[in-house]
This record gives sequence, structure tokens and C-alpha cells, in this order.
Amino acid sequence: MDLILWRHAEAEPGNLDLPDDARKLTAKGIKQANKMAYWLDSNLPDSCRILVSPTVRTRETMAALDRKFKIVPELGPNASAEAVLAAANWPHSREPVLIIGHQPYLGQIAARLIAPMMLECAVRKGNVWWITQKQSEAESVQTYLKAIMTPDLVVK
Repeated sequence: MDLILWRHAEAEPGNLDLPDDARKLTAKGIKQANKMAYWLDSNLPDSCRILVSPTVRTRETMAALDRKFKIVPELGPNASAEAVLAAANWPHSREPVLIIGHQPYLGQIAARLIAPMMLECAVRKGNVWWITQKQSEAESVQTYLKAIMTPDLVVK
């Protein structure tokens, strides 16, 4: 199974008048989302399931990628790594799954799957971490980091 973790792009700061769920992308965040969407569209299989947090900033990040997606309330900012992995059906999904979500749970998932001695990895805004499982010749399943992509590396 492939699990692709995409942290939402840069968003405006929250304040007392702006609930966290309503924060929008900044101009920089829109550029980040467009660059990553370009890279993802070139690399994601057509069969990829896309699950998105219900926040405005994650939906705006997803809007850059012109594909079908599902908003999943269990992927909100306060979600647990366990709930997100369950929503993705890790490691049993037959198709790749792209999660568009938040820290700290994206970093907790990355650490759990590829660096179990760590509690969390730093998944930066707009970045994609691609985690995959492969079955080796000896029949054991191995999980590894296939790619980390940042908007700064994408050339359109």
C-alpha cells in the first residue's frame, strides 16, 4: 500500500475573530498548493483515494489538485494518528491513499511507520511524504519512505 501524506499549505494565522477551521491559504500557500498539485498529478495513480480534512485550508490545498476527493471529519486538526490510519485503511487498502491534513498527526504517522523510535517527524507546510509498503522475496512486508517533496523543489 502507498500512503501519501500532504500537509496543507501555508495558511493565515488564527485569532479570536477567526476560528481555526476557517483559516484560508495565504498567497504563498496558494503557490505552494499549486506546485505540489502539479507534482502529485504527475505521480499519483488514477486509482488513488483522496481523503481531506474538513478545514478551509485543507480544502483550498486540495482545490489545486483537480481530482475527486472525500472530506473526512475524522481528519480534522485534533485527529489522532490512529484515527487517520483507520480512515486510510492502513495497511490493507488495495489502492493508494492521499491524506491532506495537519500536524502533529501527519508527523506522528510518518514516525510510527518509518522511524518507530521517534514520536513525531516534522512535516512542513505544503510538503508531501510518500510512504510505501513492499513485500520482499522473503515474504516479509517492509515499510519505507519513498519520497519527500517540498514545493521549493517543484519546477513547472
